[in-house]
Amino acid sequence: MRFLRALHNNALAALLCGVPLLASAQHSARADELLDRLAQPDLRNWQVVEEELLMLWSRSGSASADYLLDRGREALAAGEMDDAYQHLTALTDHAPDFAEGWNARATLFFQSNRYGPSIADIQRVLALEPRHFGALTGLGFMLEEMGEPERALEAFRAAQAIHPHREEINEAVARIERALGGQAL
Repeated sequence: MRFLRALHNNALAALLCGVPLLASAQHSARADELLDRLAQPDLRNWQVVEEELLMLWSRSGSASADYLLDRGREALAAGEMDDAYQHLTALTDHAPDFAEGWNARATLFFQSNRYGPSIADIQRVLALEPRHFGALTGLGFMLEEMGEPERALEAFRAAQAIHPHREEINEAVARIERALGGQAL
């Protein structure tokens, strides 16, 4: 059954995602605007700005790619890791320029404690969207857990510069700075 489901997912992705996904100039300009607003330390409604940005990043420009992303995320939320992997791999195979596909698969690997593949997917995310604070945050958590606090701090500080409002990012920066004794990097 899993083989047939995987075959179906790959066939669906090949048929429906055959058109290259290119972010429109309007899409990119709106993301830039939202990221600029999010970086403002005194922004009061940052949750609204963050939510709009995450929704924007989740739109590929292709209904079929968006479908695969939704199905992959649903499977991941349900703990159906094999199904999530099939959907998200079909998505990254057929829409390699869609950063959120790589980010969702990186999350799957992270939740499965497969840090090597997760970090490789995060590298793809950051090559496509260098200001992806979620990918940087995930990278920071993995590096910290892998015993690389200096590199983790760099990732967290980069995420914090983009999004200074997220409590878990600010706490991670403070925690690692304390652990390193306030050393400057």
